[in-house]
Amino acid sequence: MRRRNTNQESPIMSYYASFFFLFLFSFLTSFRVSAQDPTYVYSICSNTANYSSNSLYNTNLRTLLASLSSRNASYSTGFQNATVGQAPDRVTGLFNCRGDLSTEVCRSCVVFAVNDTLARCPNQKEATLYYDQCTLRYSNRNILSTSITNGGIILANSQNITSNERDRFRDLVLSTMNQATVAAANSSKRFDARRANFTTLQNLYALVQCTRDLTRQDCSLCLQQIINQLPTDRIGGQLIVPSCSSRFELYPFYNESAVITTPPPPPPPVSTPPVSAPPRPGKGGNSTVLVIAIVVPVIVAVLLFIAGYCFLARRARKSYGIPSAFDGDDITTADSLQLDYRKIQTATDDFAESNKIGQGGFGEVYEGVLSDGTEVAVKRLSKSSGQGEVEFKNEVVLVAKLQHRNLVRLLGFCLDGEERVLVYEYVPNKSLDYFLFDPAKQSQLDWTRRYKIIGGVARGILYLHQDSRLTIIHRDLKASNILLDADLNPKIADFGMARIFGLDQTEENTSRIVGTYGYMSPEYAMHGQYSMKSDVYSFGVLVLEIISGKKNSSFYQTDGAHDLVSYAWGLWSNGRPLELVDPAIVDNCQRSEVVRCVHIGLLCVQEDPAERPTLSTIVLMLTSNTVTLPVPRQPGLFFQSRIGKDPLDTDTTSKSLLGSVDDASITDVYPR
Repeated sequence: MRRRNTNQESPIMSYYASFFFLFLFSFLTSFRVSAQDPTYVYSICSNTANYSSNSLYNTNLRTLLASLSSRNASYSTGFQNATVGQAPDRVTGLFNCRGDLSTEVCRSCVVFAVNDTLARCPNQKEATLYYDQCTLRYSNRNILSTSITNGGIILANSQNITSNERDRFRDLVLSTMNQATVAAANSSKRFDARRANFTTLQNLYALVQCTRDLTRQDCSLCLQQIINQLPTDRIGGQLIVPSCSSRFELYPFYNESAVITTPPPPPPPVSTPPVSAPPRPGKGGNSTVLVIAIVVPVIVAVLLFIAGYCFLARRARKSYGIPSAFDGDDITTADSLQLDYRKIQTATDDFAESNKIGQGGFGEVYEGVLSDGTEVAVKRLSKSSGQGEVEFKNEVVLVAKLQHRNLVRLLGFCLDGEERVLVYEYVPNKSLDYFLFDPAKQSQLDWTRRYKIIGGVARGILYLHQDSRLTIIHRDLKASNILLDADLNPKIADFGMARIFGLDQTEENTSRIVGTYGYMSPEYAMHGQYSMKSDVYSFGVLVLEIISGKKNSSFYQTDGAHDLVSYAWGLWSNGRPLELVDPAIVDNCQRSEVVRCVHIGLLCVQEDPAERPTLSTIVLMLTSNTVTLPVPRQPGLFFQSRIGKDPLDTDTTSKSLLGSVDDASITDVYPR
């Protein structure tokens, strides 16, 4: 009788064990496979030198890429470089895989990157492609054994560290990163990853890496430079440049088992276990049932914990500033961004007039303080939008995912009946025009700060145009839409306002011209044709304004010039570009940098959009003195019907975050 029961219980236990181990195997296998898929992060395609499809350079490049992706490449070491051909058609390239990855994952990423590069950079002689698992670079210049820290990207998790933990967290991140830097520089793999305790329940995970062709000293210097720029006010951040990278998270984003350097503790000494008496008759069946009753719930609990942990880790990873197209998972994101209307009312003293800091075509802006002490700027949209609730949420999620140090961050939103409210980060130093066009404040922006602002704005627009997975044309780039943080770093505002407000303008031509005259490109102002080159024109006007301290749209006639652009062109044509410089800074500026910026500004405002440089080229021109600039042609000028302030220029300079934002801007978001 008891034997028969035992025989019946064995298949039951076998069934449960088989079921759960099969589930565990399938879960872990699927997770491993998905983790091997290369994740695109960022790319740079230099437009300074191009090649044709029938050129010798094209042949050499394809030979190089075939060599790097062949089965004989050094995937086991995670790094390989090669050179093919002779100058001027010589091409040098390399790949560098993350140090914790297996040979198979490294090869998969490199092969994927090689196939991807010709699509992303179809005819550029120089390209850098970043993926989560590897980096691929090639150039017509020698890029080996040279530390390059330009042309990178900073990614930041959307969640902030609480204010009371911020200093301690920053110290922990930097100390852990510095320890990892020393270890990586002294490692043959130029790689290190480690963890440190943050709280009782949370660990900090950090990873640093250099390309293996760098010397120990160059690797250390490269990592030290980028670590100091990490966004340590967030729960996770990453900075990648061509020669090195660093990242930290509050979850294990790398393979810990592959980077353990300390040997495990020795096992306890083996001793002969005492011989136990055989079970008494009649107890075996009950023992088996007891084992099943204990083991099965434990296995289920472990599997649920693993599944929940992996889900949260992936969700945290998705909160990075590399947006993807809206999908079902973003419903959760939308809910997490939605704020309670009563909290917004409390934060702004019920939208008190004393807290009002700006007003424009889309609504009013108020300063506020949330319950956790976070200072915010609250934009209360006017009630004329015809957009539905679901569409509004979708648009907010898209714009909130755009994360860049030179863009104003959208923190959340609120929907309450007809009320639509957007909550932005607070930027304390108002807008660029507040300083730039005020004779009493112009001297606070010396040339070093102005040059930094020009570079920051260029990188922000480059991100909108190219480096995010959405393509955005701002269409109202001007000084009043450039906000300045506590360190006078520029942050572009209103890059997603029209999209959020529901103005559906996604065609390349439009009959509704919006923006500010004086900043509009001629083809947009007169024919409604806009493109990325429209923003380039506006950027050129902005550069000339920053140099001169004069506003283009209210420029008084000087030497026959009707606006700042034609005035700058006249000075350039007569060999007197330095006369454009603001008298407040003329005695303390780097003249070579000023002349180069005037040159770039005039290239941006050329009449033919095809002759204007792209933002990626502009950033390269600003960061490299070795790039030869083409000769600018006659600017494309749009003359107003009368001299003076344009009636469409509704700038309202005010005291704060979105204080001087002209809200007549239209932004289009195109999923790639």
